Amino acid sequence: MKYFTFFRALPLIVFLFTTTVNAQPDKLAKEAEQAMLRATKYMVEEVSTNGGYVWYYLPDLSRRWGEMEAYKTMIWTQDAGTVGMGHIFLDAYRATGNEYYYQAAEKAAAALIWGQSDAGGWNYMIDFAGDRSLKKWYSTIGKNGWRLEEFQHYYGNDTFDDDVTSNAARFLLRIYLEKLDPKYKPALDKAINFIIKSQYPLGGWPQRYPLKYDFSKKGHPDYSSFYTFNDDVTWENVNFLIQCYLTLGEERFLDPINRGMNFYVISQHGSGGWGQQYNMAMEPTSARTYEPAALLPSTTFGNAMLLLRFYQYTGDLKYLAHVPDAIRWLEKSCLPEQMTENGRYTHPTFIDVASGKPVFVHRTGSNVNYGYYYVDSIDNKLLSHYGGKTIINIERLKEEYNRISALSTEEATKNSPIKAGNFKEEGLPQNFYQLNRGTSFFTELPADTKVKQVIDALDSHHRWLVKHAMVSNPYIGDGENRTLTDEFASVNAGDKTDTSPFRDPSDQLYISTQEYARNMTLLINYLKSAKEKKPLGKKDMVASGK
Repeated sequence: MKYFTFFRALPLIVFLFTTTVNAQPDKLAKEAEQAMLRATKYMVEEVSTNGGYVWYYLPDLSRRWGEMEAYKTMIWTQDAGTVGMGHIFLDAYRATGNEYYYQAAEKAAAALIWGQSDAGGWNYMIDFAGDRSLKKWYSTIGKNGWRLEEFQHYYGNDTFDDDVTSNAARFLLRIYLEKLDPKYKPALDKAINFIIKSQYPLGGWPQRYPLKYDFSKKGHPDYSSFYTFNDDVTWENVNFLIQCYLTLGEERFLDPINRGMNFYVISQHGSGGWGQQYNMAMEPTSARTYEPAALLPSTTFGNAMLLLRFYQYTGDLKYLAHVPDAIRWLEKSCLPEQMTENGRYTHPTFIDVASGKPVFVHRTGSNVNYGYYYVDSIDNKLLSHYGGKTIINIERLKEEYNRISALSTEEATKNSPIKAGNFKEEGLPQNFYQLNRGTSFFTELPADTKVKQVIDALDSHHRWLVKHAMVSNPYIGDGENRTLTDEFASVNAGDKTDTSPFRDPSDQLYISTQEYARNMTLLINYLKSAKEKKPLGKKDMVASGK
């Protein structure tokens, strides 16, 4: 009789136990959802410009910055601006089902579509005041950013730099797939066609398109038409087209994907390394005046790792064949011991193509008008905005090569996104794939204390404010100081006429889209994990002996 009573009471015991265990997480999850919505409403309704964003704002919105200072009529395309915010809104919509987030994403998409060029791509920024205002910005603020040479000239075309066009296109793909709303298909198709059309026959992409050649600087030819690896231009375009193939399923994507991957093979230098851009003769060449014609250990490491991935996509041994050459080149290109700064670095940023020796970039002067960059073999007074030394994990590359090359072709390609095969995952491809490369979903539930800390960090206006934002001197006119000083050799900005960004050392607070995205991501991950975490049920209790 006692046993009977105990087991009849067991469901109630289980219910009370699980209710007690899960009451606090449920309460915290509700608080997290409320905090997310309050913070988002502030960003959407108080901060955004026609649905778009820059990176930092003064709390009174009197000044704002993307990678450089922006007019009040401007938004930034590149992360962590409009595209990054749009991705976060869709992440929040997926996690909560709240239509407000989807509507916020739609506003971001509308802003991007407004700023999409006739050709189909995007520039770094969008100005709702139009071309007249944008030209004024380039001739004043942009022109005087000493270290940001990509902003010193008005091209009037689109860029692949910093994942600008490919990530904007990815966001349009994602919002189209979310509800298959046909209103996004024309802009998406336009962007896809732009990326395909701009690819060179050999498989690489230029930095900007349609091609322009009208900005030579200090004896350097206009680099924007060169084959470009820098900032993952080629890889991000290949990756986006693979995402299109997975979710849209059109065979037309396979040729540009394969040519893009093959470009990594044909561009490898005979020594085993890669440059970050190549001229039309397929020679490593210079770009910005602080980017000499050179081979780069960081580019070589990244490209070699991608070759391993391409082998897993295709099973074609050509992608494995010359990875050992890259490894040998990296091993012999290490810094001399006396240049490693007690083991802090392993390699120089740049290695001379002909001699195989390190080269280092420096600058002298006070501003863009009367300052310049130069190259030598001396490793002091290096640039702060473009590191002269780096760290390369050669052992990691070796381990990956050994692991993947030991697999059979069938084993290596079993998860290939371009290999013929039926879809075996849950649901449909349109909703299965995570297209936001910026989102990192935790495998474990974020700590309650951290979640509470993020919630409590919202101020009375529902803002996450930060110190030490990247800001700049206001535009006051072109530089006039002709002194060739080393005072600004290793800092981010020159004299007061330099509009390049630098980190504000004061305690001034700023609205930050990056901080918003970081905190939203943590709360989204918490909600996602909390919903997937199953309460301890009857069978679990009995089996565990509790």
